Amino acid sequence: MDAREFEQIVDAFYRDLYRFALSLTRNPDDASDLTQQTFATFAQKQDDLRDRARCKSWLFTTLYRDFLRQGARLQKIVAMEPETLEIHAPPVAATGSASAEHREILDILLGLEEPHRAVLSLFYLEDYSYKDIAAILDIPLGTVMSRIARAKEALRAAMKSSAG
Repeated sequence: MDAREFEQIVDAFYRDLYRFALSLTRNPDDASDLTQQTFATFAQKQDDLRDRARCKSWLFTTLYRDFLRQGARLQKIVAMEPETLEIHAPPVAATGSASAEHREILDILLGLEEPHRAVLSLFYLEDYSYKDIAAILDIPLGTVMSRIARAKEALRAAMKSSAG
């Protein structure tokens, strides 16, 4: 792969990888580092990737595995301030009340435990199928389904308690 093709891959996937990393780490600096590390790994191992169509999935899997390897360091993350989250979250065209509601949902999502944040981020933010999520996270399909169900319930309960 030449430098131009590599740059196109970075341009195509950087934002999505960063958003996923941010949902895992809850810290913009660590998310940036994790994303950069993923592309550094890709630069070193790109020749091992036989099917270019699986590039995005490979990048997400690599990022997640790097996150798990750095777990001890990344577990000490301080919760992100809502103002910081707004800077790094994808833009949302919404009214004032809808914007506040989106912020509340993102705050609740960031408050979930990592396994639930990971599956929900991949499913809702990155639009991956259950099967793809299972491959990226290297977990059984049934585990993906149960984690998403439990995470949705946790979101509902947290939203109910914050509303009441």
